[in-house]
Amino acid sequence: MADPRFNAVVLGPGLGVGAETRARLSACAGPGRRLVVDADAVTSFAGAPGDLRDILARADAAVLTPHDGEFARLFGHVPGIMDAASKLERARAAAAHLGAVMVLKGPDTVVAAPDGRASIADNAPPFLATAGAGDVLAGMTCGFLAQGMPAFEAASAAVWLHGEAAREAGPGLVADDLPGPGLVADDLPEALRPVLARLHQRLTDQA
Repeated sequence: MADPRFNAVVLGPGLGVGAETRARLSACAGPGRRLVVDADAVTSFAGAPGDLRDILARADAAVLTPHDGEFARLFGHVPGIMDAASKLERARAAAAHLGAVMVLKGPDTVVAAPDGRASIADNAPPFLATAGAGDVLAGMTCGFLAQGMPAFEAASAAVWLHGEAAREAGPGLVADDLPGPGLVADDLPEALRPVLARLHQRLTDQA
């Protein structure tokens, strides 16, 4: 990881939970490095958000992408986070606590920045809840970070595109349209192509 060309890294999917994953995250954090912390890398710091905060502070930027269960394991009973009044306020409090962008996933995914900015994406269809879909989201976020997009904007864009890709891939998957193929994570990258093409065309038309 000493190669400076690795300016953005995803850690978590399939890594396993424990000291080795914590050590890998610590090794990746440093100047010029942007991090996406997902899945096992989040759970490896269960009950120890302060340790995670200290590591993330060494990176240029960081985005966490937990679902509700991973979020609860990380923050336990941290005052002001788990007892916040809403999902939006929990995400904001967690982002401020860690000094990192928080993506609290679900049907109404909340993206929150440490400075209080937040976005809510409600375009995720229910069939997006499939194994590996979160890994695709983490990779998309990392791709935007690698291109130099600010962390909050990168996470917000990735979350919205992730939902749109699922909608693109999903006709025939809702109950009224069955039978149809089941959405799998591998469908999402391919479905991004027409979504991005439409966005490009819209921008071209507005130019």
